[in-house]
Amino acid sequence: MKDFEYYAPTKVFFGKGYENKAGEIIASYVYRKVMIHYGGGSAKRTGLLDCLEASLAGSGVEYVECGGVQPNPKLSLAREAIGLCLREKVDLILAVGGGSVIDSAKCVAAGAADPDTAPWRYLNREKTVEKALPVGVVLTISASGSEMSSSCVITNEEGWLKRSFNSDLVRPLFALCNPELTYSVSKYQTGCGTVDIMMHTLERYFTTDGEAPLTDRLAEGLLKEVIAAGRIADQNPEDYDARATLMWASSLSHNGLTGLGRDYFMSAHQIEHELSGMFDQVAHGAGLSVLFPAWCRYIYRYAIDRFCQYAVRVWNLEMDYSHPENTALAGIQATEDYFRSIGMPTRMKELGIDPTKEQIEEMAEKATFFGARTFPDYIPLGKKEIVEIFRLAE
Repeated sequence: MKDFEYYAPTKVFFGKGYENKAGEIIASYVYRKVMIHYGGGSAKRTGLLDCLEASLAGSGVEYVECGGVQPNPKLSLAREAIGLCLREKVDLILAVGGGSVIDSAKCVAAGAADPDTAPWRYLNREKTVEKALPVGVVLTISASGSEMSSSCVITNEEGWLKRSFNSDLVRPLFALCNPELTYSVSKYQTGCGTVDIMMHTLERYFTTDGEAPLTDRLAEGLLKEVIAAGRIADQNPEDYDARATLMWASSLSHNGLTGLGRDYFMSAHQIEHELSGMFDQVAHGAGLSVLFPAWCRYIYRYAIDRFCQYAVRVWNLEMDYSHPENTALAGIQATEDYFRSIGMPTRMKELGIDPTKEQIEEMAEKATFFGARTFPDYIPLGKKEIVEIFRLAE
């Protein structure tokens, strides 16, 4: 196990009705003007926005609003929201939604705290974040884990580049997590969220580093519970315990816990960012359900033992000691079959896209930052290898 530093400062309020206490909680931190950042119409349609407005007003907290965050959040809206924060002298950003809204709020938090720095410079790795406004979260989708993570992913419409930064300064101050708020999430988006939760741990599990047995067991336990809860929520969207498991697993899967003692790179995530960056209609979780099995089939022969351990411990498969590659492939197939069972696509055509050879080449080129990097995977992944992974997903 490698040395590590673990930092998870977000205060989590988990359970029924915490959205009604948003004003009281924010006032306890002595913040007085909030920007409510949200997505489409669901926050209004479900009455959640009205509830939050009443709670803030009742606690003497002023607020302004900025809606319109889309899946694969855009830099242009973040820039608009930064301007609003500066004009209104906002001192906290309240993200109401899932990963897209929270990531947009993090970008705004960094940009509003340092208006002399264009936020794209953080995302393009030209500058590190040195200060940020605090972010609070009212979580409505179990998926990204952004409510406890340091990561922020944004799409720049100029060139359709999807880029990210990581900073402890944008880890949310608090997160209000009521599983009941996820009852209205569609079957498809629930499936996307389940995949994303699994992937945040799977991409910490499949690494080139050495032994970390306790971390392995934490990861495997989380995966098994998410698999079970995902099946239940797919069939019964108002099962509280299943929704609660998914919501808490979302946070734990991306707050660093399931990767402690290892370095990780998240190759499938990096490749998927280019897919949903070019094809904006592709949901992140759906893109991962297509690309992760393809990555597995490309890379497994370089990590047979690891893939066998995954197959046996997570999917309860029998170990074929004479032909371990059969066990590894069976685990990959079990993963793909599970994704299909909860309504997720496993081929690019099922996403409603059919990238041309030139588009695949372009996505692979962008993934390598135009040749400036290779992925430090079980074998180095450059443009040629990434193209081949895309081909396996056709």
